[in-house]
Amino acid sequence: MADRPRLLLIGPSIGSFDSVLAAAADVEAVSNDAAEVARRLREGGYTAVVVAPDVVSGLLDRFRRDELIIGHIDKGLAVLDPQGVVLWANPVFRDLASGEPVGKPLLAALDATLAAVEVVPDPKAEASANTHREWIAPTVSRLADPLGPARQGRASLLRVHRLHTTHQPYLEIDVRPVLTPEGEVSGLIALVRNITPEVVQQQKLDALHAAGRELAGLDAEQLTDMKVEDRVELLKANLRRTIRDLLHYDTIEVRLLDRKTNELKPLLADGMLPEAAGRKLYALPTGNGVTGLVAATGQSYLCPDTANDPYYIAGAAGARSSMTVPLKFQDEVIGTLNVESPRVNGFGPDDLQFTELFSKEIAAALHTLDLLSAQQVCTAGQSIEAVNKEVALPLDEVIAGASVLLSQGDNLPTATTDRLQRMLDAARQVKDSIAQVGREMTSSPGKNPQPLLGKRVLVVESDERFRRAAHLLLGRLGATAETASTGADGIAMAGRGHYDAIFQEVKPPDMGGYECYRRLRAACPTATVALTTGFGYDEAHSIVKARADGMKYVLYKPFRQEQILRAVLGSELPTPTPEGSKTN
Repeated sequence: MADRPRLLLIGPSIGSFDSVLAAAADVEAVSNDAAEVARRLREGGYTAVVVAPDVVSGLLDRFRRDELIIGHIDKGLAVLDPQGVVLWANPVFRDLASGEPVGKPLLAALDATLAAVEVVPDPKAEASANTHREWIAPTVSRLADPLGPARQGRASLLRVHRLHTTHQPYLEIDVRPVLTPEGEVSGLIALVRNITPEVVQQQKLDALHAAGRELAGLDAEQLTDMKVEDRVELLKANLRRTIRDLLHYDTIEVRLLDRKTNELKPLLADGMLPEAAGRKLYALPTGNGVTGLVAATGQSYLCPDTANDPYYIAGAAGARSSMTVPLKFQDEVIGTLNVESPRVNGFGPDDLQFTELFSKEIAAALHTLDLLSAQQVCTAGQSIEAVNKEVALPLDEVIAGASVLLSQGDNLPTATTDRLQRMLDAARQVKDSIAQVGREMTSSPGKNPQPLLGKRVLVVESDERFRRAAHLLLGRLGATAETASTGADGIAMAGRGHYDAIFQEVKPPDMGGYECYRRLRAACPTATVALTTGFGYDEAHSIVKARADGMKYVLYKPFRQEQILRAVLGSELPTPTPEGSKTN
């Protein structure tokens, strides 16, 4: 007897026709539950599928509705088999694809290469605010199988770069597994979003920050050997280059505010009329052009049409619009940056955003170069810095050595531990005495107090240049600095001294960064511990682990004053003076 055909009956009974079907074939009935129907169809083996008329009508209506929704969604959508080959794609995906996408692996269909992947560790906890999500740079193994996490039942995001097109070159792909009732992956869904504007903006922001770090161009130790005039020329050269290369402005004017006279003194004037470059301007809201208004209010100003603006005073020849932003350091105006354009409405919101961001880098560079106070630094102060530069690191070696030996105190005679403790105390007293003499010799009436006076900071850093630079900058801020070249030395010092903050490089030469971080916290629980990095690859994810452990601050090298103040003072940062309460 020939095998009877198998029929799948979807929906409710269809009356007398049921007996006819049963006589001719083996009938398997199933409700119109979509998941169950899909499972049966995937199993296959049916000769035919029979659907009740009302179910057919409903399915067709639903199909047309779904097709309308999917066809008009603004993101690319594709259905993939478990191997990642495209089975179906909506019109947006097809527009992004290189040729016919069906039958091609996902990335090949988009002619894209993987840039990064983000894996959600626990799909059930994905919506939780505490779930840690981390972007991972692709390695060769990840490039070979970018859909591996999704094939294992885990949601993931892929960031890809399309290779041979300028049309939406950067995409983000949300890949989700389709699971059977048994929890097996039966396919994949890929939702594609264009992230080109975000990536381009981030690239520009990264470039601005990188340029900002290069404005000073030298480390602190080199800067101390430069004359004020050399520092000025260094900043002006770097400003010209970065503003033209990144912001594409040719007409540039930078003025610095003299606090004693309230005058805005020219630092840089490229493309300005001679009379404009030499014009005396003051930080006053009226009678001093847009520049005076911006300096007085601390607010940026867009002048869309110079011919119809009550504040504008002629600056560049043929200028039809201008943009002026304040240079602020710790919420205090220290100068202005002005650019001009030959076109009406030459600057928009994006120009203003990037220029305001870059103005912060300029302000930081001004303080790094010490242009605002270098004229007032007396010979005595420079002499103290020179002495401290020579003795700081040798004293640190004494402190570190004594601390390491004292940490092994159970194995040492009492007389030896007492002698080591006296050596440790004496070395610290020498450092404190040098700092005190320096403060007394350079103090003057009305001078701003050093914000970190009385604070003690430990810097764990293998690079001697950065240890010297840390001493210099922390000393200028009033803090007592001690440095260690290894994690072990730093841990020993942390256990034998009180520190308000500890700055630890992300990867000490003798142990893992996260291990060192934990041991430093245990050795000195009252200190704020921050990791420092020079933008190298954090292969062990020490920063990520430390942040999960409660770390608040990451410092980028070379160290900057505002980074150090925030890490050491935290909530103790001085409250800015309210706008309008200042006297000119």
